[in-house]
Amino acid sequence: MSSLAHVQTATIIAAETTETAIATHNDIVVARRIGRDMAAASGFRAVDCAQIATAISELARNICLYAGSGRVSLRLVEDGGRRGIEVVAEDGGPGIKDIPLAMRDGYSTSNGLGLGLPGTKRLMDDFELQSTVGVGTVIRTRKWLGR
Repeated sequence: MSSLAHVQTATIIAAETTETAIATHNDIVVARRIGRDMAAASGFRAVDCAQIATAISELARNICLYAGSGRVSLRLVEDGGRRGIEVVAEDGGPGIKDIPLAMRDGYSTSNGLGLGLPGTKRLMDDFELQSTVGVGTVIRTRKWLGR
């Protein structure tokens, strides 16, 4: 698998992971709402909740657009005294051939603005992308409280 950045392993502090199957626009809305609610209940500021929700929307939209279906998982994590929320987007789609190109602002294979992945990276504190052509893509992001 090809990796853009390495995210440190964090301890899971939530008893469970919330997982949303993604295949339709409605699924994107559901995942976004769950993420916003989880962030708010965990003490994130309103602006951070909005950033987390936007990142979830972008990742879930990419699943629909490029893979057809996949899932978004959310869980609370802790690392060295920091508490945060982790968002993992996974699909079994075609994979990303050129990760550095896909991470470049303005690059799009779907005639979009090309801000989804690089924008998501800017919204979140940690970002890891792993993709294998013909197998799928896993994107793991984290937002930390108080950052």
